[in-house]
Parts: sequence; structure tokens; C-alpha cells
Amino acid sequence: MKKIIFPGIALIAVCYAFGRFSYGLFMPEISEALQLNDAASGAINSGTYIAYCLSLLTAPLIINHRGHHYVLQLAGISAVLGLIGIALSQNAWVLAFSVFLAGLSTGWASPALGNTVNAELAPHLQARGNSWINTGTSFGIVVSGPLYWLLTDYWRLTYIIFAAIGIIVLLWNRRVIPATKTLPCTKSIWACMKPTRPGAALLMACLLTGFSSAIYWTFARNFLTDEKGASDSEAVLFWIVMGVMGILGGCAGRIIERIEIRRSYRLGILLLSLSLGVILLPSMTASLTSAIMFGSTYIFLTSVFIVWATRLFTPNVSIGISLAFLALGVGQFLGSSMAGYTIEMFSNTIAFLTFAVLGLFGLLIRVK
Repeated sequence: MKKIIFPGIALIAVCYAFGRFSYGLFMPEISEALQLNDAASGAINSGTYIAYCLSLLTAPLIINHRGHHYVLQLAGISAVLGLIGIALSQNAWVLAFSVFLAGLSTGWASPALGNTVNAELAPHLQARGNSWINTGTSFGIVVSGPLYWLLTDYWRLTYIIFAAIGIIVLLWNRRVIPATKTLPCTKSIWACMKPTRPGAALLMACLLTGFSSAIYWTFARNFLTDEKGASDSEAVLFWIVMGVMGILGGCAGRIIERIEIRRSYRLGILLLSLSLGVILLPSMTASLTSAIMFGSTYIFLTSVFIVWATRLFTPNVSIGISLAFLALGVGQFLGSSMAGYTIEMFSNTIAFLTFAVLGLFGLLIRVK
């Protein structure tokens, strides 16, 4: 089990935390160095969502023809090349292409690793295996946060370090992940991707969760510094705490085994919405409490979605994971845009409370 889980965690860390989310962390320094305005920085950041969705759509096709081992290598290579490109970028065009290239890795990594777990681990270990691999994002945030703290003014060096770690992880996965031939979709790939009625409920749950959580990923740090008066050090501490607590999401597999998917999902939705309200309380302690709740619950919920998808779409688990994460990504893209509009029209308080209430509508979804 460890032979699959540890390199999988490392690959998710490189693709998600370094390749996708680190740009938002270093955006102020990168924008200043390349003389980018807010509109250009935001447009470049949105490229990660577009890349994410495109790679999620193509992942099942490639896995069906070439196998998950090939797609894992593809994910690692795109992440490394994207990180190197960001480090060396001298203008907005090179930066945009590099961010897009790094973003592609995320949509390839998750379905391929889900397929790997399904092929290599015994059925009773698969929920735990998928849950722990999913915590790679949190492990990566734990690494990227302190590096930002230490090398804030040397963002190019930081991205070179990210790329070096990515090369090691790529070679590690290439060496230890077996090149097992997966069971192909017996019908046309598009027929296999058509969700059933229970599958539609899963996609709706992912879409709503992505939408409601988007305001936190996009605006929580700005809210702390601009309205609550937190220092940059406190904001980075907030980011690190959120990452550390996300590691607790690795327990999702055992929790699902004990209380089943339905109760696990409802518990996650309640805690996620509550975290959006707690951050509004006027103290740094409340902010850190919110980070603890959001970090652990978001990773927990995405682990629930992975397990839910693998059970609905067996044996074509890469298709289920791709569709679930595609819905999550679309929800985040739409939610981020709507959150910015709501904050501009009203206030941060109203926006966070609105998104918290919207998240609770996920409780109405029937889980089968």
C-alpha cells in the first residue's frame, strides 16, 4: 500500500500545491516583477482553471488507450515544465503559458492515481488509499508556505526548487508505480462518461461544493489583510495552518467505512459552511479556527467525492473522478467570479455569509 500511496501523495503535492495553487500565493511578487496589473494577473490565474478542465476531459481518453502509468508521467512532465517556465518567465505571455502548462498536470494526476489505486490495491484498502493520496495538496501547501515566508523576494528561486522537487517525484513515480494495463471502457468512451442518475447527484454535489468554497480559496487571504488588519506573516501562517489541517482529510477513508458516504458528505458540508462564517469573527484566533475547519473539511470532502465516484463508475474509475473534479473545478471558476462581484457590490461579510448559505443547499442532494 505504501508503495502506491507515498509517491501518489508527492505527485499530488507537486501538481496541485506547487503547479496550481502556488501562483496565487506568489501573485503579488510576480505581478510586481513583471509589471502586471490586477486584470492581467487574474486572467493568468484563470488559465489554471481552464487547463484543469481540459486535462480532466482528456484524462479518461488517454488512460483508456495508453494506461494510467503513461498519464502519471504526462502529469509530472507538464508540472515540471510549467514550474520551470514560471521561474524563467520575462513577460506575461510566457508566464500565462507556463501557468497553463502547470495547471494541466492537476487534471491528469487525480484520475490516473485513482485508476492506479483501483488496479493495485485490494478493495478494502482503496478508500483509505484514495483519501491519503488526496492529502498531497495539503502536504504541498505545508512546504510552499514556509518557502514563501523565507524566500518572498526570491520567487524565481522558489519555483526552481519546486521544479527540482517535481523532477525527483516524477522519477520516483516512474520507478515504483507498476505499468498495469487498465480495463478499458467496453463501450464508446463518451457513452461511459454519461452519468447515471446517482452520478448526476455526485456531480451536483461537486459543483455546489466548488462554488461555495471558491470564495475562501480566492479571497480569504485578502480579507484577512485588508479588513481584519492581519500582517503578511499572519496571512502566511493562516495558509500553512490550512494546509497542515488538510492532512487530517486522509482519515476520510476510515470515516467513510464507519459512517458511510451519506453521513460523511453531510458532515463535511456542515463544517465547510460553518468555516465560512467563523472567519468573519473579529479575532486572529477565529481566523485560525476557520483555517483549521476549512483545510481539513475541504480535503475530507474531495476524498469523499473520489470514493463516491470510484464506487459509481467501477471499473472505469478514472472517468468518475474526472467528471467529479470537472464539476468541482467548474463550480470554483463560477464561484470565484460571483464572489468578486458580490464583494464589490456589497461587502466581504455579506459575500462570505451568502456563500456559506449556498453551501448548505448541498444537504438537499440525495446521496446513493
